[in-house]
Order: sequence, then structure tokens, then C-alpha cells
Amino acid sequence: MPEERSLEGWAPGVGDEVKLAEVIDLAFDYRGDVTVVLTDGRDLIGYVYNRDRDVTEPYLQVFDPSGASHTLRYTEIRTIRFTGRDTAAGTSYEAWLRRKEETRPA
Repeated sequence: MPEERSLEGWAPGVGDEVKLAEVIDLAFDYRGDVTVVLTDGRDLIGYVYNRDRDVTEPYLQVFDPSGASHTLRYTEIRTIRFTGRDTAAGTSYEAWLRRKEETRPA
């Protein structure tokens, strides 16, 4: 099996190589906070809990640290940085087996 990798700390440059829709899908699956960089220069830190790219105006929804919900159109988003701790990192079955082997008495 391939080594488990986290997106934690990744700050993609959206463009030809990486599409915004792909980054948004990854942010939706990410188990930590992200920083949404808006086209007007503002940043919004929070947890992505919903997105829909199959509507007339695709959007992303984020809970900020206070619990307030924000709905952002894809056209308002420049990129998303994976700035929060990835709470799911190291929780795969393979990682569990490695930890179990490391703690086994000699």
C-alpha cells in the first residue's frame, strides 16, 4: 500500500496544473481547518462542511471558528490553503499496525 500522506500544510497555486474545483473537493474531504483565500484579498479560516459544483453558481460552505456559516461562490475563491491540523492523519489501518508493532514488548 502507498504511504499515507496528509494535505496538512499544502498551499496549492490554482492554475493550469491544479484546478480550483479539485482543491475544493480535497478541502471538503479534509479533516481540519483550512484558509480560504478570497479574490478580494481576504482570508477566511474555517472548516469546509459542504460544497456543490453542479448548480448554476457553484458554492462552498464553511464554518468559521465562532461557528458562523459562510457561503462562498467558487468565483470568489482564489485558492485554499490546508492550514489546520489534519485530525485524520495517521489514522489509517496501516498506521495503526505500525504503532502496534512499535509498542509490542520485545
